[in-house]
Order: sequence, then C-alpha cells, then structure tokens
Amino acid sequence: MVRNIKLLIAYDGTAYHGWQSQLNKPTIQETIEKALYTVMKQKINLTGSGRTDAGVHALGQVANFKADTRIPEDKIKIALNANLPPDIRILESVDVDMDFNSRFDATDKTYMYQIYNDRVHNPFYARYSCFVPQVLNIDKMEEAIKFIPGTHDFKAFMATGSNVKTTVRRVYETRLEREGSLIRLYIKGDGFLYNMVRIIAGTLIDIGKGLKDISCIERALENKDRRVLGQTAPPRGLFLMNVNYEK
Repeated sequence: MVRNIKLLIAYDGTAYHGWQSQLNKPTIQETIEKALYTVMKQKINLTGSGRTDAGVHALGQVANFKADTRIPEDKIKIALNANLPPDIRILESVDVDMDFNSRFDATDKTYMYQIYNDRVHNPFYARYSCFVPQVLNIDKMEEAIKFIPGTHDFKAFMATGSNVKTTVRRVYETRLEREGSLIRLYIKGDGFLYNMVRIIAGTLIDIGKGLKDISCIERALENKDRRVLGQTAPPRGLFLMNVNYEK
C-alpha cells in the first residue's frame, strides 16, 4: 500500500552543498534519498519544505515522500538513521494524509542566525556561528530590527539572480537574544527570499559595528536598493529551526 510519510530532519550542513540535489555535489536531499532507496528498495523522490544553501544547518527541516512499504512509521526513522552519516538525523517519521505536501502546505518558518561576539572565537562554535570580534551595539541592532516585521516588498533583501514571482513576504516576528558571547537572531515569516535572513543578519552586524545607520533597513524597504544594506552574513551561522503547518 502506498503511504505518504512525513520526516522531521536535523542536519549539520557544513559538508553539503545545500538541500537540493545537484550533479556531482553532496547534498542533504540526495543523501537521504540514497538511504531511502536502501531501506525501501525503491526509488524515492523526497519533497522538502524548502531549500537551504550550502553550509546552512537545520534543527527542524520537514520533508515527505510516498512509498509502497509496510515498515511501521516509527521504525522508518530508525532504519534511515542506520543508513545515514552522523551529521544527518531523522527525528520523526509519521504517516500523513496522501495530499500532504511539505513545501506547499507550510504556513510559516522560523530561522535562527547565530553570532559569536567575543575577542577570541570558541572552536566549538566555529562551524555554527559568525565570529565577530568587535564590540557590537545590541541596542542599535534591536532598534533596527523593529522595521522588519510586517508585510513588505523585501526585494533589497534578496541575492541577485533570484527568480521569484513576487518579492513580497510577511514577517511575523523578529527578536534578538544575548547569552554570554552568543547573539541569536530569530525571524519567523510566511516565506523567505534567497539569502534574505543572511542579509538581515549581516546588516544588523554592520549596524552593531557602527558601519551602517539604523535607518538603512527602513530605507531599503522603501527604495528596494540592496546597496543600502550591509554584508551577507556567512551561511554557517544560519539554522532552519522549524516549519509550521497549522492553519
């Protein structure tokens, strides 16, 4: 009997060229599909909630696939993990309705960007944060981020070369949290443009350094000019935290 299986996935993206399968490059999707073939004895097409770029991590990526299998739902994750490298783990495997689609049914996503702000980088965070040795002005960063929530045209916050029908997105929530040397940016929205979160994070870092003015975010939303904003922060600090499907 053909079933639709939903997976909750965590991965360290350091060694991979992003989520989506690519020719002659290791990706998360391809690696999981190979494990699925080993377990299911059939070719599986895995649908992800969205793409993550090379070097980006996930704590709560969601994907689904259809397969003719009798393996109990809770045993699928065990079988897959036995055939996956240690930097990819299936956290949950559950049966869902046949019409469920992890990409098109998602209502919102939350990303987290992690900054390590200290004179010396901690080696245990080297793969999972952007290292900034300069003192950052958190108050200015928090003031600037208040312009982000709402429905806006985020064209200025998108990497060049992107092909999308619309650059309008709705951001529900943003917040900054500091814990010792770690600064974490959380952003929740109905969808994100290519490099959008990394551009926001990089701009906030530049504002914290005093290289950019707080008003640059408001100006970029108005004039849609990427040049007004700051750097694109490196991928290693970015995590897909969770994907929500509640209506």
